[in-house]
Amino acid sequence: MGDAVLLPIIDLSAEDRLSTVKRIRQACMEYGFFYLVNHGIEEELFKRVFDESKKFFTLPLQEKMKVKRNNYRGYTEMYDEKLDPSVKSKGDLKESFYVGPSEDAKNSNLNQWPSEALVTRLIDHLGPSLMDNFDLGFSSNLQWKRSAGKRLLSLVALALDLEEDFFEKVGAYPPMGFLRLLHYPGESTALNDEIYGASSHSDYGMITLLATDGIPGLQACICQKKDSHPQVWEDVPHVKGAFIINVGDMTERWTNCLFRSTLHRVIATGQERYSVAFFLEPKSDCVVECLKTCCSETSPPRFPPIRSGDYLEERYRLTYASLKI
Repeated sequence: MGDAVLLPIIDLSAEDRLSTVKRIRQACMEYGFFYLVNHGIEEELFKRVFDESKKFFTLPLQEKMKVKRNNYRGYTEMYDEKLDPSVKSKGDLKESFYVGPSEDAKNSNLNQWPSEALVTRLIDHLGPSLMDNFDLGFSSNLQWKRSAGKRLLSLVALALDLEEDFFEKVGAYPPMGFLRLLHYPGESTALNDEIYGASSHSDYGMITLLATDGIPGLQACICQKKDSHPQVWEDVPHVKGAFIINVGDMTERWTNCLFRSTLHRVIATGQERYSVAFFLEPKSDCVVECLKTCCSETSPPRFPPIRSGDYLEERYRLTYASLKI
């Protein structure tokens, strides 16, 4: 483990909204990461979600393989994903279970459920607290007006000198919410073997909310650009009750690289580790193009406009390029 980075802590319940907006802007520009506290999700709820995750990952492999990944959804076994294609290992040392929204017309029937009970508990416990209209194809009547995801995206919009409902107006909210359960087995390996729990990568969408179980391993390349070498990695420690928030690549495109989508990874520490990632992605037909508040004559747009669905599809394709989907 290396040095720990001191990331900003953003209080979602703070009364001084202007100060919160300024701190989010600074955090996204300097780090691309921050902690989110007082988000309205109780610690007990985190515990229950991790309990459900552990129940799934402790199933025999043959049972988990019954819901094997299909077009990026379902169960992915160890070494069957490699986020950094330059790494020489056969794959990342983790397993995961991935579900997405039912309103994604192209992939609406691709969610795979290991059991109805597990699905019910995951939705009832976590999904509605994170975003409005959270629907994974099992329940269609979940309406929470002031979810953590909606409040956070409103503040991000204000931090970009936009109207707070900007992401709703352009069709990015309610977003497509993807939930990923992650399990890192307690196997130890030397870094020079280039075997990681999750190799170096940046997230693809708008914003990621990550809950961890307190076991170390997450690292971020905070102070460097993605193409900088040598890379310097810093530990991102667990903060009890907080989400770890990081900017995704589509937000980096939207903001003309003003907000940073920072490289991060999970190293193998010899300790078993669980985490839950919730990815907020724009709807498939939402066009992601440089914001007027983030470009000028001296800083023209760096990326062409692109549909969110097309961008995500290409990124997933590259991730699994050497694997059978």
